[in-house]
Amino acid sequence: MSAASAATKEKLLEGALRTLVEQGIAKASARTIAATAGVGQGLIFYHFGSVDDLLAAACRYGAEQRVARYRDRLAALGGLGELVEFARAMHAEEREAGHVAVLGQLLAAGQNSPALAAATADGLGLWIAELEAVLTRLLAATPLDGFADPAGLARATAASFVGIELYEVVDPHGAGRAFDALEQLAGLAALLEGLGPLSQRAVRHGLRRGTRT
Repeated sequence: MSAASAATKEKLLEGALRTLVEQGIAKASARTIAATAGVGQGLIFYHFGSVDDLLAAACRYGAEQRVARYRDRLAALGGLGELVEFARAMHAEEREAGHVAVLGQLLAAGQNSPALAAATADGLGLWIAELEAVLTRLLAATPLDGFADPAGLARATAASFVGIELYEVVDPHGAGRAFDALEQLAGLAALLEGLGPLSQRAVRHGLRRGTRT
């Protein structure tokens, strides 16, 4: 692919994302996206085949950008409590940038578009991979290591985050309480992180006994 062709594709991806954020998926037509990108609308079909395929590619492209934006902050987290604090701050940033609304629209549109459904799932998969790595590292410092499933928790966390984002539209106070509850659980986990070696072994022993019954 030539540099000019790659630059045009990037313009179209950026234009599709801007259109979704600024005007919503209902107005994400070939004409609107092309105008936003500053290119001819025929280039959408030349490079992507259809508007839906462009939106799907833009969804993946946007997810890659968002994950890259937060990767260093995730890597610097030192405990489960910090993870919840980060999630709350990230949620506020993403909502302010308009990405919360875009995610809700993509999830709804994916009900009737396999391409958008697959792209949204791929985007969430990028987040899940990052979360699983962080949870694996953080849980290793607690008595829960070996008892909690980081892969399952990463998926549950991603699903909860998506749910809170959508729930906040109809009940902002309830969404805030959900984050408060997660912070309480993180506080309990922090207590486990702070236990000495003997206490941690005692907790692990109790967990092993509990899993056998």
